[in-house]
Amino acid sequence: MSTPPRTQPRTPSRAPSPASPPAPVSAVRSLAGRAAGGALRVFLVLAGLFWLLPTLGLLVSSFLSPTALNDGGWWQALTAPSRLTADNYERLLSNETVTGSLLDTAAIAVPATLLVLALGSFAGYAFAWLEFPGRDWLFLLVVALLVVPVQVALIPVSELFGSIGLFETTAGVVLFHTAFGLPFAVFLLRNFFAEIPRELLEAARLDGAGELRLFARVVLPLGGPAIASLGIFQFLWVWNDMLVALVFADSAHPPVTVALQQQVRQFGNNIDVLAPGAFLSMVVPLVVFFAFQRQFVSGVMAGAIK
Repeated sequence: MSTPPRTQPRTPSRAPSPASPPAPVSAVRSLAGRAAGGALRVFLVLAGLFWLLPTLGLLVSSFLSPTALNDGGWWQALTAPSRLTADNYERLLSNETVTGSLLDTAAIAVPATLLVLALGSFAGYAFAWLEFPGRDWLFLLVVALLVVPVQVALIPVSELFGSIGLFETTAGVVLFHTAFGLPFAVFLLRNFFAEIPRELLEAARLDGAGELRLFARVVLPLGGPAIASLGIFQFLWVWNDMLVALVFADSAHPPVTVALQQQVRQFGNNIDVLAPGAFLSMVVPLVVFFAFQRQFVSGVMAGAIK
């Protein structure tokens, strides 16, 4: 008997791959994407330069003499750079009131920032992970304090500080800034700490960590970006404040904002004093911001993602 011929097994047919776009079409799309990205970069650069234009004008004005400023705007220095001079800064730095006010401002801004960070971190952790009676109602009260304007508290706090001997003192200004900075600090850090996984905290407790050690070894490192962002906001707010300093600060040792206001003459705009003084007061906040820029961006992005 003859055996029937063997048939070759059929290979499964593959689904037809989707047709790729023609080369000219893909090239056009890539070129359009690059053009859009380039246009966006150019727009962002122009927007940044436009935003920095007042700061540039202030910097150039601080190196122009009063006569040069009266003759025209600050942009004249772009065509006549020989008119730039450092005499304004020499006169300003020889003024002991202004130079001493920088140290007085630092004596207010640094403690007010550190106190808000410390107290806000403890309170934020307590509201996020500790159980105690009335926790939610107290947190709602803290949130309600966010809408209280500073101007409402000036008169009653002035009477309180006057009765306990804190009026026109550095300690009084620090306490005022700390009190008004705490509601936002507690609100921000509580929401950030609440996003920490519970399993991580429970594992640390099983390893024998107490609440203080858990806070220092686990919560603070994870909340570093948010704490850094809060510190930058608080420091900039206190450093640039004038209203609270004008009311509560010691008139003999005023912060830099009040010291510059006191240097204004009765007649004339006094730009030869205000321009270098204002730019000099901007240097420290700019240094702080750029030094902690990475932590600031990390804290903002972490808060946005969570």
